Amino acid sequence: MALPDLKFASPLIDEETIAGAAEVLRSGHIASGPWVQKFEAELSRFCDGRPVRALTSATAAVEVALQLCGIGPGDEVITSAQSFFTVLNMIVKVGAKPVFVDCELVTRNIDLGQVEAAITPRTKAIVPTHYPGALADLDALYALAERRRLRVIEDAALVLGSRWKGRNVGAIGDLVTFSFHPNKNITSIEGGALVVNSDAEAKEVEALRFHGIRHLADRTRDVAFPGGKFNLPDVNARIGVAQLARLPEFLAKRRALADRYFARFASDPACVLPPRPESADGGQSWNMFCVLLPLERMTMSRRDFREALETRGIATGVSYEALNLCTLGRRHGGRDGQCPNAERIARETVTLPLHAAMTLADVDRVCAAASEVIAAARG
Repeated sequence: MALPDLKFASPLIDEETIAGAAEVLRSGHIASGPWVQKFEAELSRFCDGRPVRALTSATAAVEVALQLCGIGPGDEVITSAQSFFTVLNMIVKVGAKPVFVDCELVTRNIDLGQVEAAITPRTKAIVPTHYPGALADLDALYALAERRRLRVIEDAALVLGSRWKGRNVGAIGDLVTFSFHPNKNITSIEGGALVVNSDAEAKEVEALRFHGIRHLADRTRDVAFPGGKFNLPDVNARIGVAQLARLPEFLAKRRALADRYFARFASDPACVLPPRPESADGGQSWNMFCVLLPLERMTMSRRDFREALETRGIATGVSYEALNLCTLGRRHGGRDGQCPNAERIARETVTLPLHAAMTLADVDRVCAAASEVIAAARG
């Protein structure tokens, strides 16, 4: 099968940014340096002055955030079963127990009622994953966390540029992680960031991302905790700085594409669409557009549907499998029927192309193809 010409994700990196990356390479200073500091400063400004530290990935940011909270063996961390594998992997990696709760079907956000019911004396943190289209209720989330004395690590990998009551995600709250993977709202090729609460926490992150090394007064070094090697190279940060400057442009394009999806997407039987924003931009950043296929009323599987679109040159994805039902999740208490909404999403979800390199005509093409394939498979 030929590769689809309409890609699932396609970052926009202009010639000026490419030239800037080349300048960093020629400078000889290609590990963490002045561009990382600039990138962190720009991200901090974006988050209303909160300290931000760049890392090699959002995965590293989640791991470091858990370590920053002192979470380890014997502790429990509550998270939604509807998320990427990163959150589960890192909870298990630090030695803690993942506790799965369900999500809301349409918004896909963590069910805070189930979170409260799942809290035990061993619970140390809540890790919600924000979805494009609607953020988790941050007021309710933090009221619960404060009442129960829990840390919050927001997985904001998908929503850089989304806003809560007029403020950027990351500008409020506890710990917040971002992703700069090529399929996210901006990219540094690979990269991530962690928003923290104080300079003291930022210093702790600096040690955790670089072997756990602390510098002593006699100019020697010491390690008291087994940190990782997660420092972002300057060449990546140079790209990140340029991309962050273009974020408003990218967000406007993504919102226009999402609006077009809502205006043109129609199928019989009907798919379940993401929540439609109430205002022109809705405060949402629209990293992806996910639908739930009406498989019970279709004579084809999700795989058949995806392959049918691929034969028409359209790439798709799956966002996401249910964490409680993957092999690792089952090993840590996950079971069938535990999280009905997350499990339904896992069975029926398809992620359609949505990225800043697309045109409105591309969206029309996807909508027409999806409608045609679903209609032909009507049971």
